[in-house]
Amino acid sequence: MTENVPVRCPVCRREHAYAPPTYPCPCGAPVTPPLLHDGVPVRIQHRTWADSWVAVRCGTCGRREEWPHPELGCGCGALLRLPVDGAAADAAVPQPSVPPVDATDCPQPAVPNRPAFRPVTIRTARDAVLAAGQYLRWLGFAEVRAVETRTASGVDLRGPGVVAQVDPTTSPTTLRGIETLWLNGLHESAVAVCFSLAGFARDARSRADELGLPLFVLDLTGTPQPVNDAADQLIRTGA
Repeated sequence: MTENVPVRCPVCRREHAYAPPTYPCPCGAPVTPPLLHDGVPVRIQHRTWADSWVAVRCGTCGRREEWPHPELGCGCGALLRLPVDGAAADAAVPQPSVPPVDATDCPQPAVPNRPAFRPVTIRTARDAVLAAGQYLRWLGFAEVRAVETRTASGVDLRGPGVVAQVDPTTSPTTLRGIETLWLNGLHESAVAVCFSLAGFARDARSRADELGLPLFVLDLTGTPQPVNDAADQLIRTGA
């Protein structure tokens, strides 16, 4: 099990206890991107796919694979990229002998009768929509489906009692996007939920808090991270 490391948000100065993700090498051994000691997180303003992956060498078999770069969604709305120790990542240092880690394991809050969430690795915009849809179904929303053609409504996923927007762009989700999604939810008497790959603009986050609209940041493992109280509440209660 990886140990928590302290990470301070450069935007709001809030400190987080962060556990670097562990991935399964094809040989079955766990691989964890080594964080740079005393490194300073960088806020992701515009995401690029090239910067979203980091090469890490397996300490057991020596295989060098690319894995999602460690990221953290702060409660202030900032999405942070955490610096990785490149030299350590490329060194095949033997790792402690532990059971192989299932890539589908997800440290989501425990909810009675809810199985572990199985994420979808995100490499394309379509993957982001698939991951968000799977997460909504995990929360208990039945028959969630992607819309065939996205319109000005900004709705990407629909199901009985829920509408969702999935923003896979390289810029933080805007205030207009939040308000448009909320109006669609209001019109359809449905819960509106927003997922973003690059986080949320400050005014968008504030407006979502006022409206009680759940916000989630998607990391590249396909695991949504809640960034406001409404999202935490939705995880606790489900659909």
